[in-house]
Amino acid sequence: MSEGVATGILAGALDEWEALEEIVGPQTLEILERRRRAVGAHRRGWLVRRLLLVSDLTGLLVAFAVAQTIFYGSRSGVFDARAESLLFVVTLPAWVVIARFYGLYSQDDRRTNHVTTDEVANVFHMVTVCTWVFFAFTRLTGVAHPATTKLLLFWTVAVVLVPLARAGARAVARTRPSYLQNTVIVGAGDVGQTVAEKLLRHPEYGVNLVGFVDTEPKEQRPALSELTILGPVERLSSVIRVFDVERVIIAFSRDSHERVLALIRSLKDAFVQVDIVPRYFELIGQSTSISSIEGVPVLSLPPRGLGTSAALLKRAMDIVVSSIALVLLCPLFLLIALLIKLDSRGPAFFRQPRVGVGGRKFAMIKFRTMVRDADEQKDLVAHLNMHAANDSRMFKIADDPRVTRVGHLLRRFSVDELPQLLNVWRGQMSLVGPRPLIPSEDVYVEDWGRDRLQLKPGMTGLWQVLGRSEIPFEEMVRLDYLYVTNWSLWYDLRLLCGTVPAMLRGGRGAY
Repeated sequence: MSEGVATGILAGALDEWEALEEIVGPQTLEILERRRRAVGAHRRGWLVRRLLLVSDLTGLLVAFAVAQTIFYGSRSGVFDARAESLLFVVTLPAWVVIARFYGLYSQDDRRTNHVTTDEVANVFHMVTVCTWVFFAFTRLTGVAHPATTKLLLFWTVAVVLVPLARAGARAVARTRPSYLQNTVIVGAGDVGQTVAEKLLRHPEYGVNLVGFVDTEPKEQRPALSELTILGPVERLSSVIRVFDVERVIIAFSRDSHERVLALIRSLKDAFVQVDIVPRYFELIGQSTSISSIEGVPVLSLPPRGLGTSAALLKRAMDIVVSSIALVLLCPLFLLIALLIKLDSRGPAFFRQPRVGVGGRKFAMIKFRTMVRDADEQKDLVAHLNMHAANDSRMFKIADDPRVTRVGHLLRRFSVDELPQLLNVWRGQMSLVGPRPLIPSEDVYVEDWGRDRLQLKPGMTGLWQVLGRSEIPFEEMVRLDYLYVTNWSLWYDLRLLCGTVPAMLRGGRGAY
């Protein structure tokens, strides 16, 4: 539908719900209708905060019960155990207040993709501080005498259970209609459409993208054909009311700086979350910090490259984790190798040349998931390449006929990648890093993109967590560049944690 028609309908029928179908289509209208009936006045923040509160109290109470049960009948006595239990229950509201100070209840409605791994450090810190404040209070007042070992056990269980309970709470929240946030993007240019494509690739973010608002929109990409230009920026306040919009993303419209600035300021009374895509967003990563010069915000990019200590720390983590994993997974490796051999002729393992750090080639090891002569059949299936129409640099087939029965299962959950632990142990790869490209793909990476070779390729990385094969080639290169230029050990740990749910979800991009 054209922008002019959409604008006319909005201007003349803002209060007529039936007219919305002409603007956004029946599918989006159905989502809006279902959400409006189910949600009422409650939004994502209201839902998630209450579920997180329940999960925190549950995790803390279970951790305390575990400690009390294990130490039941110890020298502290039954009376002290009851006093400790009563005191702990009475102080639970204080734990919640402190958790709020740590920002543990305010991020889910502000961020589109906030996950539990983003707050593990804050949960760890909060539980640690509260545990020892509780300990100090009992010692100073004498109202109870919990053993130090009991508190250590409680602390150990709590720092594990509370994040797990919060992850479960968020999983429950994502199944509720009120978790959806109706969202409008201001700016239908290249940046706005790129943001829209990313949001549509991740329905787990709970973003119901209604459409674009732009005075001079660019022609929409085929993947966004279902989204509508809802009108010029002057109509934004009306669009927010009609569609019950909760999130507005500012993404480089062609309007003047002053006009966009006035638009953002006008949203202060609209009770919406405003996200602004910054200039030079291609360079801004997780390690970018915000400072100020006399009230002017400044984004500070970290120095590029790893120092000696950082490189040693990353390598030490690779050796320790890969060694432990190889020992623990040895029986699984033997079982998978046996299943592969029984399913089809050929070796259990597959070795393929990949480009590593500094452009040096190495043989990456995987479980074989295709028939033995798969390379000879590549030309026969080239027409099935999902990227053939718009990007011949990547060769990915969603339902590759060369994949064996066991191979389908291994690929679905990325189990075929586990032998790369051997490459990590040998120092050819890292647990987390840029995507390991085959030589025929690497030749297309040029200029600044070559900086991705400053670090060893990884078993996982941003590309694995964010969509794997569904991510276009240029986007993959940019993500690798951001990883290399923003590396931190904590970032690696977060990506490792994010890889687990990506593997368990299975299917999406795993081919």
